Amino acid sequence: MHPMYLAEVEQGAGKGTYADRIALMRAQGKPMPQIWHLFAYKPDRTDFLAHFTQGVMRGPSPLSAGLRELIAALTSRRNDCDF
Repeated sequence: MHPMYLAEVEQGAGKGTYADRIALMRAQGKPMPQIWHLFAYKPDRTDFLAHFTQGVMRGPSPLSAGLRELIAALTSRRNDCDF
């Protein structure tokens, strides 16, 4: 993945669940969604966004979770964004 524009956010130690996830992925040498860095940087300001996203992607809907994931992947691809 390309480095973020905010080096302090990407390289910071972070806090909370997402900091733990980042540490695990780094230890395994695996790429991770860059938004995790933002969630770990200021979790008190981004927890609502994580909960909102989970609600949209996994909450009750006439669309299956798989179809919603497909729509998100297509949207990310069209925006030239790694999913």
